[in-house]
Amino acid sequence: MAARWSGGVRCVIFVFSVFTSCQSLMSGAETKQRKLSTELNPGLSTAPPGGDLLHVRAVGDNDTLHFLFCSLGAPTLLLVHTNSSSSTVKVNWPLFLARNTSDSLMVEPESNILYSTAVVFSRLFEYDDVNDTADPTSDLFPPYELRNFTWSRLNQSDPIPLLCGSPTNFTNGSLCLQLSFFDSEGRDQFWPRLKHTADSSQLGVWLDGVLPRAAHSRFLLELQAVGGAYPWSRLEVHQSIDDEYTPSIFKVSRWISSANGSSDVLGFVQWKPVAYRQPHPALEDATPCRHSDPRAQNGEATAASSGLIQGFFSQPDVFGVNVSFGLAGEPFYNSTKFLSWTVLVGVGSPPVDSFSPLVVTIMAVGLGAPVLLLLLGGLWVCIRKSAADSTTAYEPIN
Repeated sequence: MAARWSGGVRCVIFVFSVFTSCQSLMSGAETKQRKLSTELNPGLSTAPPGGDLLHVRAVGDNDTLHFLFCSLGAPTLLLVHTNSSSSTVKVNWPLFLARNTSDSLMVEPESNILYSTAVVFSRLFEYDDVNDTADPTSDLFPPYELRNFTWSRLNQSDPIPLLCGSPTNFTNGSLCLQLSFFDSEGRDQFWPRLKHTADSSQLGVWLDGVLPRAAHSRFLLELQAVGGAYPWSRLEVHQSIDDEYTPSIFKVSRWISSANGSSDVLGFVQWKPVAYRQPHPALEDATPCRHSDPRAQNGEATAASSGLIQGFFSQPDVFGVNVSFGLAGEPFYNSTKFLSWTVLVGVGSPPVDSFSPLVVTIMAVGLGAPVLLLLLGGLWVCIRKSAADSTTAYEPIN
């Protein structure tokens, strides 16, 4: 019995190794690599007043992705994709800081730009959920306008830039955004462990130590997506049967930009519908989150709230989405005074989770073993029946 068990274990390990090797060979052949370089406040020798502009240049074989993260006004992430490996960013700082004209920030040559989009973290809402219904339409407090926050300075030498800010009416605590860039495909080591590509960046958002304005407070975060000719009017929820990387979560939300009448995805904002109530995520600290449908926004108002939008886009087409944290029956923000959420922003099609080799092996063994036993059992019955028929048949009499 022990020998059979040992042989079965060796078989599972062998199959798992084969799947792992095949997957690594396939992923290695398809993985895109980029060379990253970082520049803080390009073209300036001293920090500008009011905020910073971080430029991350991700160069591929024959294209370049420009990530620009700005804290002048509401925090904004701009992505510009060009078909040249030598495109550059130019900033007219007097005009950019004045925030009254477009074209103060340009990616040159303009003729090489394939696609551009931006995501603005515009407002934070708080409401008193005294009846525990998680209905954000009632008892809303005046929103926190993120453009009015006082933001920390960005650090070019920090491999994972961190931006924290607070308004004057925050008694304590802060709202923080942590930005990650990638030179190849991979997966974050912390929950929700989003899968990323070299064409994407990740933003972790958390609310830490803020004193709520009610005993039953819940929060919403407003995002605004900006595109020129490609509207952000589609938000899809995709189901999965595998929660290996994000336990208990079987969905992913994808807010995508595409050309009118086309199924091709040009840009995306993707997240798992889960937030966490502790700095070190654990299953018991997970709380679901929901989103509203995308709605058209006033482009001029968005440009006025974000220096980056004002400086790059001339006529921004803006859609907004609210992400609410917590459902009825879930603990309120007061329980831990901490809330974190992670989102992925990129160009092209969003990364798709696939079954890991371990899950595929388990499924193959779990589904294949009964079928194999059924076949062997049927074969054994046929052999026994044939043998029985041959022994009971009449013999010819000579």
